[in-house]
Amino acid sequence: QVQLVESGGGLVQAGGSLRLSCAASGRTFSSYGLGWFRQAPGKEREFVAAISRSGSSTNYADSVKGRFTISRDNAKNTVYLQIYSLEPEDTAVYYCAATGAVVVTSRPTRYDYWGQGTQVTVSS
Repeated sequence: QVQLVESGGGLVQAGGSLRLSCAASGRTFSSYGLGWFRQAPGKEREFVAAISRSGSSTNYADSVKGRFTISRDNAKNTVYLQIYSLEPEDTAVYYCAATGAVVVTSRPTRYDYWGQGTQVTVSS
């Protein structure tokens, strides 16, 4: 069992930056791949970024490449999402999730555990 708690969301002006954090409970954090997803009002949840168990492999949605960076600190049981150049279209609830899959995956159905989400609102 893994419990995930996101933090770091807020209200930011367009062009600003944020760093989201997701703290995990449990001793097997390094056994899970981790991902970030987001859901905007009236839209389906979409993949943002994922990182492998060791952190050596990452994957990003095309819409965020170059602006978002996912990283993890296995010693702190924490995964991060650094966001630069925020756009109003980035407004959403951001969720982190953990998967037992070996390969980095963008498929939400492959993720076993989810956090409660943190709201990011970007004003124009």
